[in-house]
Amino acid sequence: MTGRLTGDARKLELSPLLAHGWSEVEGRDAIAKTYEFGDFVSAFGFMTRAALWAEKMNHHPEWSNVYKTVEVTLSTHDAGGLTMKDVDLARKMDALA
Repeated sequence: MTGRLTGDARKLELSPLLAHGWSEVEGRDAIAKTYEFGDFVSAFGFMTRAALWAEKMNHHPEWSNVYKTVEVTLSTHDAGGLTMKDVDLARKMDALA
């Protein structure tokens, strides 16, 4: 099992994500981001590419899609909060977007 991010390691890993549009979810140990694309096909294409990586990483996001918007929440459920799995997937999703 992957350990939860705490203390200085948490600050170090989350700071760049928070600077690039991710936010901490109130009331949960999770991060979230809303991606907006030019149209539905672009949004769905992003989700398809991200899904392939999530499967490879064995770490699956909570997400939803409405037209050209994709809302993502990341937290490692079996660890009870944020881990490096979330950071790695967030970085990959940003690169794919």
